[in-house]
Amino acid sequence: MDADAASFARTVLNWYRRYGRHDLPWQQQDAYRVWLSEIMLQQTQVSTVIPYYHNFIKRFANIKQLAEADIDEVLQHWQGLGYYARARNLHKAARIVRNRHKGRFPQSFDAVAALPGIGRSTAGAILSFAYGQRWPILDGNVKRVLARCFRVPGWYGQSETMNQLWYLAESVTPVEQAPDFNQAMMDIGSMVCLKSNPKCEACPLKKLCLSYLHHSQAEFPHRKPVRAKPHKHTLMLLHRCEQRLLLWRRPPSGIWGGLWSLPEVDDEQAIALWQQSFLGTSQAPRAIQEHVIRHQFTHYSLDISLAIIELEKLPKKISDPDNYVWVEIEALSSHGLPTPVRKLLASLQD
Repeated sequence: MDADAASFARTVLNWYRRYGRHDLPWQQQDAYRVWLSEIMLQQTQVSTVIPYYHNFIKRFANIKQLAEADIDEVLQHWQGLGYYARARNLHKAARIVRNRHKGRFPQSFDAVAALPGIGRSTAGAILSFAYGQRWPILDGNVKRVLARCFRVPGWYGQSETMNQLWYLAESVTPVEQAPDFNQAMMDIGSMVCLKSNPKCEACPLKKLCLSYLHHSQAEFPHRKPVRAKPHKHTLMLLHRCEQRLLLWRRPPSGIWGGLWSLPEVDDEQAIALWQQSFLGTSQAPRAIQEHVIRHQFTHYSLDISLAIIELEKLPKKISDPDNYVWVEIEALSSHGLPTPVRKLLASLQD
């Protein structure tokens, strides 16, 4: 490490001792809990993660319990945290650790990075915080700190920009105290070097930050080119009979993968055909409520309309019983539901 990099690391570590976060519930914990926290923290703020983390650990206290659990129960405990592919990958990875690594979370970078849902930065963070190994990390906060400090051009979707950021992360991460340094960089990004209105006067790196010295903090990191967000629409079918609702298990990939939801069709004309195919009935909707909810995803927005269909008696059979089930309204909370669907159903019971 050259003198400039050593000065950078020393400054970061000195700040961390005085101002960094030392009481997060997953700090100084075993690899399972560190891994869980890193997955939950992907694209999610610490304050949001903490209650989910506690509830998840209460039910799935170790890798064995998570691996042996049914995916539906795992998704139920993830309900509301979003980005459900994380939960599915966590469950798959737990079974791989159980089967290939005798239930012990691996300590080599290649083995960790090979697990579902774990990329280069997450693997480095887990090995750093759980085992004290020296690995650079590059989560969203660290990217922003480095991009500003060194005025790295381009946005994160460009390979040249990411290569430069990885080079810098590798250069400034010290051999000693790498876990503290990595935590400090994340803390500086989340507490000081904010995305908007960074607290530059309170930043320990201001004397080393090229953006601060050139009064160009607002320019870095460069933003992704703005594109209009696509808008989509779906019509959900709420079949109600004898205080029960019909739920549909969504495909494992795609939005809300593996969660229980309401059946969907493209438009009103498709309702009768869907019912004939899956329920053997052609009951007309009692009402159709247009644009009940608009849900914002990262890459598009979704308008949800609702067709309410009252049935006098339960159909004798369902053509796809593995993915469709009649659930008592009082038991809905035991099924993992997407947040907007849960809110939609709750509003109908008010």
